[in-house]
Amino acid sequence: MMQDRLSRRQLLTRAGVIGCSLAASPLLTPVTLASAPWDRRLVVIILRGGMDGLDVVRPVGDPAYASLRPSLAAGDAGLDLDGYFTLHPALAPLMSLWRAEELGFFHSVSTPYRDKRSHFDGQDILEAGTERLHLGVRDGWLNRMLQQVPGIRADTAYAIGNNDVRVLDGAAPVADWAPDATLGLSPQAMRLAELVMEEDPALHAALAEAQMLSAETGRMQNKGRPHRKIADFVASRLKEDARIAAFSLGGWDTHRRQARTLPRSLGQLSETLLSLRSGLGADVWGKTAVVALTEFGRTARENGTGGTDHGTAGVMVMAGGAIRGGRIYGQWPGLATNALYQERDLMPTADVRAPVAWIMRGLLGLDRVVLEEAVFPGLDLGVDPKVLK
Repeated sequence: MMQDRLSRRQLLTRAGVIGCSLAASPLLTPVTLASAPWDRRLVVIILRGGMDGLDVVRPVGDPAYASLRPSLAAGDAGLDLDGYFTLHPALAPLMSLWRAEELGFFHSVSTPYRDKRSHFDGQDILEAGTERLHLGVRDGWLNRMLQQVPGIRADTAYAIGNNDVRVLDGAAPVADWAPDATLGLSPQAMRLAELVMEEDPALHAALAEAQMLSAETGRMQNKGRPHRKIADFVASRLKEDARIAAFSLGGWDTHRRQARTLPRSLGQLSETLLSLRSGLGADVWGKTAVVALTEFGRTARENGTGGTDHGTAGVMVMAGGAIRGGRIYGQWPGLATNALYQERDLMPTADVRAPVAWIMRGLLGLDRVVLEEAVFPGLDLGVDPKVLK
């Protein structure tokens, strides 16, 4: 199927569909409208840059926290979650979700990536879902999951954004969309394109889908910044036949002045989650699980410029009506020097792939063996943390 997508991309490019932005990737994707064989929804958000989980969900009850972060801990007070952890004040708009038990966190998690602290390698391993990078293997764990389910069509899953969403790369058909996708064809050029593609049902369907998505983009042009447009689009598709969506949010690399930079990214994450809930409506939101993952956490100690550096364990954010929220999952390792990873990072106590796999098992009913051998090769799921209702 990937070969089909590539060949169509090449064909369209060479055919000179003039005026159509390359960002209008729906034009490049075969689409057949059909329902997926399950009803619940999964949204995966990749937080690029290494989100500082210790600042997002602050372990203020740990006696070492304040001494490790003298300036960050002395800033704006967090919002109490459970008497031990507090939530970064920039996420205050999400407290209604926390109180409704539709927002939760999995603390001290990481991918198998260790020590090299490269954003690129960390993100590649996060999206590949493997223990290490394998040369030549470019598929992602969400796509491998789709390959295990019969009846998947191109509009079952959406990879969204201008950047490559590698977690959905692979052989299973996937639709693409970008918030600035436009189909800038004159009526005459559109008629010509329709005639050229008339003999190819797949291309004709792709053109129709591109027209539809471009029109939808036009309706959303006045709705603000890209993350809001993405959330609105995701909600519009998940209310129909789509069941999976993946996109990324950047801006989490906070080496300097973290107290000023992190709130902006957290504000975008907050707005994205609330826009999703609003756009989906109560019924679909109740069937939805959102997971937000980052490539690694950051150092336990703040640095000399009011920021934090590349670390190891962090936090996974979970939201949605399908999530058993209002609690913090995971085993807290503590912040004493001898409890830190390499005496500098939050110690990982769980593989972040495991709770994600349990969520997919709960949403789709996949066998444990399939998850451990095909979706996340080599992963031991361990005990079900029961993060779904």
